[in-house]
Amino acid sequence: MADEKEVARVIATPAAIELIDRLRAQHGDVLFHQSGGCCDGSAPMMFPQGEFMVGSSDVKLGTIAGVPFYMSDSQFEYWQHTQLIIDVVPGNGGMFSLERPTGLRFLTRSRLFADDENAWLASHPVLRADA
Repeated sequence: MADEKEVARVIATPAAIELIDRLRAQHGDVLFHQSGGCCDGSAPMMFPQGEFMVGSSDVKLGTIAGVPFYMSDSQFEYWQHTQLIIDVVPGNGGMFSLERPTGLRFLTRSRLFADDENAWLASHPVLRADA
């Protein structure tokens, strides 16, 4: 039952975790930010911590493979009823995302939360990045 355990807003596939681990070993501390769909489309993008400024209008959805995952508050309003599943597929990543040279790219899949999961999430709000 969802009220007995934490409901993760963001998770990663084994393939994504493998690539995250590789990139962390190469680049050190990193973070994800779900792009809002500008230049590189809507995609999870990985940046070195300290080279991407998380803003006061960003929310932290959780942590995957030891890496914090953020999204803008306005985008979260659309995605709040879905669990984000970070996966990896062949292709070029976002222009500024760390996976670009690997020949792989991170991809966001999603699923709707069940009613009991939504109830748990309602009592555990996301944290603002500046909190």
